[in-house]
Amino acid sequence: MKLVTFAGPPSAGKTSAAIKTAECLIAQGFSVGAVKFDCISTADDEQYRRRNIPVLTGISGSLCPDHYFITNIEDCLQWGISQKLDFLFSESAGLCNRCSPHIRGIRSLCVIDCLSGVNTPKKIGPMLLYADMVVITKGDIVSQAEREVFAFRARKANKNARFLFVNGLTGEGAFELARFVTDAPETTSLEHAQIRFPLPQALCSYCLGETRIGPDYETNSVLHQKIAIPQGLPAEGTHA
Repeated sequence: MKLVTFAGPPSAGKTSAAIKTAECLIAQGFSVGAVKFDCISTADDEQYRRRNIPVLTGISGSLCPDHYFITNIEDCLQWGISQKLDFLFSESAGLCNRCSPHIRGIRSLCVIDCLSGVNTPKKIGPMLLYADMVVITKGDIVSQAEREVFAFRARKANKNARFLFVNGLTGEGAFELARFVTDAPETTSLEHAQIRFPLPQALCSYCLGETRIGPDYETNSVLHQKIAIPQGLPAEGTHA
């Protein structure tokens, strides 16, 4: 079975791109399933079911969704194999731009949308930097100039990836994306596999449930990272 990971910020169009791609593959006779990871709740799984695409749903709750993903993806993979799927699409929660559930040897996609602003590619870290392909959505509702600037900055952030515009409504670009994932390697187990970039650290007291504020409660193995506050700013109410 071929595992493909879809990562991207919330509402970037991951589900629409994945479904349009799945429909192209199904039309070619392949069987496709999905795993939808999210934080609190999700309705995206219903979109898969309406198209008769078998889907698992993983809600991370109070856990970092990337940590939840990486500790469950092997079970999800084995579920997909037991369902005799040809492809399993894993869709991340996209809680923060730093999330990067990309695994070495696994076809990894990053989905970003033009409406998020032309500076967004610079704000996204490993999720964009380590992707095999960057899928750009919602390019039909911005100007041609915005499309080109957005794509240029995305290519500047990841010079090794392929880039593709996909329309989640019309399906434009989905056939090309389906061809790209068709070449993904077969995977039977993720035991001893490695992610491409370390997950966000979850070692501080606040990750473990602390709610009080102050250095006395920052019992952790991560040093307090002080925010840089410029010196010499005018006092409040004294602006020229």
